[in-house]
Amino acid sequence: MRYGPSSGLKAAIVGAALLAGGGVMTPAVAEAPALAMLDNLTPGAWELRDRATGEVRKLCLKNGRDLIQIKHRQPPCNRFVAENSASMVTVQYTCRGNGYGRTTIRSETPTLVQISTQGIADGRPFDMKLEARRTGACR
Repeated sequence: MRYGPSSGLKAAIVGAALLAGGGVMTPAVAEAPALAMLDNLTPGAWELRDRATGEVRKLCLKNGRDLIQIKHRQPPCNRFVAENSASMVTVQYTCRGNGYGRTTIRSETPTLVQISTQGIADGRPFDMKLEARRTGACR
């Protein structure tokens, strides 16, 4: 096999293409293992109170990750973790054909969190501030 100036360039182009292709999978892969704060929330029945309207929604929470897509309940949405700390998580997500969102969840306790979420759902913008509190077991 002959190596010359063009073979190095070809290798660089192939390497860059492989890296770029791998980058497409990064959001889904990066999101899966890294959200310990959300995983520490207590499963069960939760109430989500809209801070602006006082409206209350009930949710049976399997795990804290259920709080990321309040306005986009259907999967699959591609997610990207923008911030991840012991007390706060910010996730941006895109739901093909149905909009996108950015959600920040700040934990006060394993049964009380503050949620800020905004984006586009069903062609309309949304911007909500919610307090989510565990109320017991799911029924």
